[in-house]
Amino acid sequence: MRFSIWPTTQQSWLEIVDVATHADSTGWDGCWVADHFMGDGTSFGSESTPTHEVLATLGALGSLTDRIELGSLVLGAGYRHPAVVANWAATMSHVTSGRIRLGLGAGWQVNEHVQYGWPLPAPGQRVVRFEEYLVAVRSLLETPSTTIDGEWYQLTKAVSEPKPVAPIPLIVGGKGDRMLGVVARHADGWNMWGLPDTIAERSSELDRRCTAIDRDPATIARSCQALVCVTSSASAANEFVARNQPRAAVAGPIEHVVDVVGAWRDVGIAEVIVPDWTLGVGVARRDLLDELLMALRSSFA
Repeated sequence: MRFSIWPTTQQSWLEIVDVATHADSTGWDGCWVADHFMGDGTSFGSESTPTHEVLATLGALGSLTDRIELGSLVLGAGYRHPAVVANWAATMSHVTSGRIRLGLGAGWQVNEHVQYGWPLPAPGQRVVRFEEYLVAVRSLLETPSTTIDGEWYQLTKAVSEPKPVAPIPLIVGGKGDRMLGVVARHADGWNMWGLPDTIAERSSELDRRCTAIDRDPATIARSCQALVCVTSSASAANEFVARNQPRAAVAGPIEHVVDVVGAWRDVGIAEVIVPDWTLGVGVARRDLLDELLMALRSSFA
């Protein structure tokens, strides 16, 4: 299994660097960064908390790390034009010697769209737009030129150079039936928040979507994340899980976290991503990351 870290961009730049470079030097597999310009007031923090921008963050981390893979979780299609994303990703491939992974999504956070004047179509329209988006990004990354006359995107003999130094996997974040159909048709990987039972049900639906188009479900790498609280207190664990509903959350001793990771593995998850914003700060966070990774590596060698 792969184990990756997710540093929140609602912390200081030095703290982001501290988490990413520590993960790079201690054996974590990946570092993911969310695409948000502000919190949503619930699951992603306060709207007024300063929030670093994802593409600049990943670009800087690409130069500050040596080994760890870097990815977006996930870029919003409504405000990231496919040509801009493809050109950025290809450049990042050169900056990182091929360590970039491209997470993409249809977009969802209402306050960002309202404040910045971006349209947020109805969910069904967003899925249609996103499918065109994926076709455009992949073509720009992989073919000499791209022509698309779509409902949402029009590209005419569009060139995107240089090409990446290695193929860039497209990872789609989503959980609805229509989005899983898009994953089956276009993605190299799939990601969602969820505990093992939820992941198992959605993963089975993805399998069905793949089978319907004669695609081998095993060709889609699957990843997930949940908030993590390491504690020996049962009451603190219960309070943490309750406080973070409906966001997926795991709380308890490290042995319990390892058990949940084993359950994720059993339902087909190949990569577990750990958000850092419930793990403390500074030395305490680095020590906990080391302890957690050691337990996971010893259990899932």
